[in-house]
Amino acid sequence: MTIVDRRQNPSGRNLGNRQRFLDRARSRLRQAVKDNIRARSITDTTSDERVVIPADDIQEPVFQRDAATGRRNGVLPGNREYRSGDTIPRPAGGGGGGGSKASEDGEGEDSFAFTLSRDEFLDLLFEDLALPDMLAKKLKAVETTRTRRAGYTTSGPATRLNMLRSLRRSLVRRAALHRPGSAAVEELERELARLEAGEIVPADGRDPQTRIAELREALDRAHRKRAAVPFLDPIDLRYNRTEPQPEPIAQAVMFCLMDVSASMDEDMKGLAKRFFMLLHLFLARHYEQVEVVFIRHTQRAEEVDEQTFFEGRQTGGTVVSTALEEMLKIAGQRYPAEDYNIYVAQASDGDNLSRDVETCTGLLTEKILPMVQYMAYVEIMPQRDRFGLTPRRESDLWQGYAPVADAHPRLAMRRIAEARDIFPVFRDLFRTEGASE
Repeated sequence: MTIVDRRQNPSGRNLGNRQRFLDRARSRLRQAVKDNIRARSITDTTSDERVVIPADDIQEPVFQRDAATGRRNGVLPGNREYRSGDTIPRPAGGGGGGGSKASEDGEGEDSFAFTLSRDEFLDLLFEDLALPDMLAKKLKAVETTRTRRAGYTTSGPATRLNMLRSLRRSLVRRAALHRPGSAAVEELERELARLEAGEIVPADGRDPQTRIAELREALDRAHRKRAAVPFLDPIDLRYNRTEPQPEPIAQAVMFCLMDVSASMDEDMKGLAKRFFMLLHLFLARHYEQVEVVFIRHTQRAEEVDEQTFFEGRQTGGTVVSTALEEMLKIAGQRYPAEDYNIYVAQASDGDNLSRDVETCTGLLTEKILPMVQYMAYVEIMPQRDRFGLTPRRESDLWQGYAPVADAHPRLAMRRIAEARDIFPVFRDLFRTEGASE
């Protein structure tokens, strides 16, 4: 029986080699991804990413002989000038082929361009990032399951056929039934052909025709046995078996609060939106059960959907406490602290009514920080502070939040001045404990 595997080559046939390369060049790739994210739009996550790393980082170490030591003998084809023991003079000009002239100064290294898939790019982008202090709280009422390997079965679709396990059982069955192998049959055929040609005689001195008859009978019996005992029988086939298993899931919710008041110009809103886009992408990539609540605020706050949050053009006055109160109301109605891990990310330019700052700090100290796992406040710097057009001053909200952050480690504060600051700030806020900066 001849087995022909007509399945098409899978698209990931070089996945193993690719992963080994990524592991070896991970540090360089991580730095290249950080450099590329500054020029790449945060919303552009559907395409592959082309990164360039030094070629030296992809070379594997090898052992080589020291050219200055030892003796080497060799045969040069077509040599008519030198004999064994002759000394070959060094070529004039130091050897080497023709080409451009060398330079006394300057150094560099060749570069290697490598295209990362979307998944590989995102894995490197969010490596070592996690939501801080995630606790296993009350599980969802709807049980969540994940498919896991659970041994083997005698039936199943062709895509789950375990070839190695099937061939192993085939080998055991053929050995138990004494099925003649190809080598044994070929040996009988060779001996029969040589006896019929008169090249050999039986070792025991018997008549050659008697031995020929025995060999023909043995070959006939071997062929019938091989036909009766196939190489691969349906009883040998084994398929990978899977079964759903319940998996505990910690419930979590992320509140995204964004200031869209008149003091936030379009550039500042764009920076805030890009930060939240990166946060949303990170949550969707790493956490299946994290819900996201979007809240926009001017002098009043409201919960909106994702599209309105990122594309809406609402503007108005500034009362930051309305967003915090709206968050507390939604959390009390839908996300009780005893059942959910609660996270908050707030972006604002820091401008607020003086009397409202005290209200905000009171809400943080008395209600919000005691119930949340982590809160990140990102302040978008206005252009006048960004380019030094006016003396820099602490914003109203920053002055109010700073003492609270000093007393409560769950509150982290960072500033974003331009687009290239977004990813470093994001990574600093959500870097896992012990991860390098």
